Amino acid sequence: MQNQFDNYIESKLPFLKKGKSVIAISGGIDSVVLAHLCHKLDLDFALAHCNFNLRDEESNEDEDFVLELGEQLDVETFVQNFDTQAYAQEHKLSIQMAARELRYNWFEELAEQLQFNYVLTAHHADDNLETFLINFTRGTGLNGLTGIPEVNGTVIRPLLQFSRLEIEDYARANNIIWREDSSNSSRKYLRNKLRHEVIPILKEINPRLLESFQNTLSHLNDTTDIVTESLKAVSKRAIISKNEKEVTYNVSEFKKVNNSKAYLFEMFKDYGFTEWNDVENLLDAETGKYVISNTHKLTKHREFLILTALHQEKQNNDAIVISDLETNIQLPIGEVNFSKVTLGNTNSVQEIYVDANQLEFPLQIRQWKTGDEFYPFGMKGKKKISKYLKDEKLTPLEKDNVWLLMSGEKVVWVMGKRADERFKINNSTTSILKIKLIEA
Repeated sequence: MQNQFDNYIESKLPFLKKGKSVIAISGGIDSVVLAHLCHKLDLDFALAHCNFNLRDEESNEDEDFVLELGEQLDVETFVQNFDTQAYAQEHKLSIQMAARELRYNWFEELAEQLQFNYVLTAHHADDNLETFLINFTRGTGLNGLTGIPEVNGTVIRPLLQFSRLEIEDYARANNIIWREDSSNSSRKYLRNKLRHEVIPILKEINPRLLESFQNTLSHLNDTTDIVTESLKAVSKRAIISKNEKEVTYNVSEFKKVNNSKAYLFEMFKDYGFTEWNDVENLLDAETGKYVISNTHKLTKHREFLILTALHQEKQNNDAIVISDLETNIQLPIGEVNFSKVTLGNTNSVQEIYVDANQLEFPLQIRQWKTGDEFYPFGMKGKKKISKYLKDEKLTPLEKDNVWLLMSGEKVVWVMGKRADERFKINNSTTSILKIKLIEA
């Protein structure tokens, strides 16, 4: 196995020979064998061990073992202790997910602080099969069936081509000592159920199961490349605008393709959506219909779909009280300032002139709400703010960011849009207030 490992690194992962790596080591057979293989290949590496404090004294014995292994291999060893139970409860995660999050966050931190180029983990071919089956049983798309990536950013998995049996044979042939994790025999975890109960039966049916699985993964990854290429082409045509607040898609591009639901799934799956029939129905829905996930909102607006993050949808219902006209007011849409002037000028979207004697102090600034109405400058009669914004053809996100300057219960200015007729200056005006919005 050593020769196979050396050759594989040389041909597929040669950058490991030039960089500095940290090996994620539990003390179990997989990570210990990886450390020995890297040591014999004379790679530049250190060891990093997480003590999750989940198995009482057994966890401390694992830590001691890893420290001794570091001395034996004459490499630097880092250990981090975690209160995994408390972290899981605080973040409402399973113990396994909490441990994973803590582990990878620490590895990333360690690599950044100490300038390690790569983090090596000891996932192997059997782990890959287990992950495939876990995703398959829970339900997944094509990406969930393509296996664990060998290279994922700075995380490298050099043992994915080797089976658990090959690793065990190497360990015994080289008299390598490792620690057995008692939790690996527990059937309460899905991975362990598959490992101990399902996969042995599959291997009885097909003794060359791992080889067949590797071939299947290869075909699936080839198919993924085709899907990705097609998705990029549709995405390029469909996205008509994109900024930090929203992404706008042209509905017609989704209607042109065969199986638009599949394209919608691939396009929006990373945003937490799960009700794919509802997402597809948006293509023919009327303006204003939307679908939400835990993190995002997808809204139909005329001939477009608009994707926004939910935190951008939240409105600040607290009014900003303005009693001091010398103070500049900072809003999400920009800065507002007030100044007394002797001559008025023509109103614009960013600057208005009002009759100060008509104002009721203190003024307020707040976001618009259903039922608000005003008298648009230059027009006779009143209009609902909602109707005005619709006529202006604002997108849902733009509507959510509309603020009003209020005098009592009256709208003085739909800020950045239009002033109210009731506060305009005229021949009898004796005190003029200039109000300016400097957009962010």
